Amino acid sequence: MLLGAANAYLGLFAGMTVSACIPSAVISMGVLRLLGHGGILENTMVMTQASAGEALAAAAIFTLPALVLLGVWDSFPYLWVTAIAGIGGLLGVLLTIPLRRALIVEQGLRFPEGTAVAEVLRVGGRAGAGLRALTVAGAAGALIKCCETGLKLWPGTAQAAAYVGQGIAYVGTNLSPALLGIGYIVGLNVAVLVFAGSVISWNIAIPIYAAWFVPGDPAFAASLAAGTPAADLAYEIWTKKIRYLGVGAMLVGGLWALVAIRHSLLSGVKSGLEQVRRARGTVIAAAERDAPMPWVLGGIIACVVPIFFLYQQIVASYGVAAAMAVMMLVAGFLFSSVAAYMAGLVGSSNNPISGVTMATMLLASLLLLALLGNDARGPAAAIMIGAVVCCAASLGGDLLQDLKTGQLVAATPWKQQVALAAGVLVSVFVMAPILNLLLKAYGIGVPTAEHPNPLVAPQATLMASVAQGVFRGGLPWGFVGTGAAIGVAIIVLDEWLRRSGARWRAPVLAVAVGIYLPLEVDTPIIIGGLIAWAVQRRRGREDSGAGHGTLFAAGLITGEALVGILLAIPIVVTGSTETFALPEAWRPGALLGLAAVAAAAVLLYRTALAEDTRD
Repeated sequence: MLLGAANAYLGLFAGMTVSACIPSAVISMGVLRLLGHGGILENTMVMTQASAGEALAAAAIFTLPALVLLGVWDSFPYLWVTAIAGIGGLLGVLLTIPLRRALIVEQGLRFPEGTAVAEVLRVGGRAGAGLRALTVAGAAGALIKCCETGLKLWPGTAQAAAYVGQGIAYVGTNLSPALLGIGYIVGLNVAVLVFAGSVISWNIAIPIYAAWFVPGDPAFAASLAAGTPAADLAYEIWTKKIRYLGVGAMLVGGLWALVAIRHSLLSGVKSGLEQVRRARGTVIAAAERDAPMPWVLGGIIACVVPIFFLYQQIVASYGVAAAMAVMMLVAGFLFSSVAAYMAGLVGSSNNPISGVTMATMLLASLLLLALLGNDARGPAAAIMIGAVVCCAASLGGDLLQDLKTGQLVAATPWKQQVALAAGVLVSVFVMAPILNLLLKAYGIGVPTAEHPNPLVAPQATLMASVAQGVFRGGLPWGFVGTGAAIGVAIIVLDEWLRRSGARWRAPVLAVAVGIYLPLEVDTPIIIGGLIAWAVQRRRGREDSGAGHGTLFAAGLITGEALVGILLAIPIVVTGSTETFALPEAWRPGALLGLAAVAAAAVLLYRTALAEDTRD
């Protein structure tokens, strides 16, 4: 529940989440040792259950806030959130059980984060040092967040912008240690791609649009007449126009992910069915035993029936609700399989869940437009389909990653599958209260007088824009098309890199997320990636992903996120973000914040290198 809460905050804030597997494995080893028991299989089970919270939070924050942004909900209703996230998560577990043998045993995909977790579990004797790194980093992240959001010692962003002729030059960075941690964990390759996406938006597209199109665009007439500061105008251009480049790139990326794994997907289905046929009347070793297929099929039916009735409540038509349920089930299986396969290639943290969800959203919107016409319920119905599919895809990728860990430590697959389902059921009961707390304390998506700097929620804002644009018009298709063309160009580049055997790759969805994020968010991510690269250069080898640098980065993320949630409580109770704020005269400003984040970066670097000395 705690790791799910932390990732809910992180995803709304930064548009990215990170796997909870390694932190939960380390915490488990420390806690179970104190209780006098805890072998590698017990720790594997705890890790499997705990990872459900992170996966479910990622899916929930990518989709459900869109219903608030559209005005369908004014807060997050407990029963609806619990039903959508819980049923979607359970479907993801059930739909990907047949793929374990094909993807893990037969194809032998790498599953980098699952392999790293297995290494952490194997070196359980060093959990004390790892737990110390995690704790120290958590305290550092918590202290910096408390000083920024609680005491208001410095703003959340350091930025500068100026008009250059009629164009705009902009630089900025978020003063967040959590974003440093994200950059370190995803590595330099992904960090560079995400940052490159922001450069496309903020340092290429926005200056061009400001110089050539803004003077004649009535959407910006009031801002020009009022002499809006350069930074504010840049943000306005990005909000109204440029971010839709990311929509097009993300749509192309989601569809490409499905095309790229079509052969593996068919192989996985055939292998799963063949295993069921061969298993009749035979004894299967514990390490090869999946949940029985009749249970899986019965569980899928048990999930689809309530979803059908939920959809019927939205559209008030049994026929349309049936079509929605069928589409959800088909898309859920396809994209859960995509997520499972991609987790095997790039890990859970880099999984393109938002991209495949966006592809689902667009297809669902077009289907519902044909069935309902320009019905006011259409956008909400499309998002409901996307939300269930997103939860299913997120848990599907997480399950296969956990099962890879289990294979390496000789765990029993069906027990892990049941454990992850139990983790879903536990985590889902706190999801709505967490989302409501964050909504009331910080705001989500749209700046208001009460919340001038809300949590960005980039994916949810994107979902709302696309669903609304399909049904009500106003979607800037020119920018969407240009973004799609950028996406195609990146896919061509990535294919060339793959065929040439290059170590670096260019997954299109990493760039698409960067296009859709503010530059200030991606700047510390690239710094974290550079730290990871520098550590690897000094160590002379690749980090396995299980080192103390990774644990320190995870601690920065967890500490900042948990304090952000805890500070939300007094903000909601008092109705003020100034509850603990120091007087204006006592606030040093952004320079102190830059110094604090720089100190966190140095600690991260030194912790990662110090491990090499101990080795």
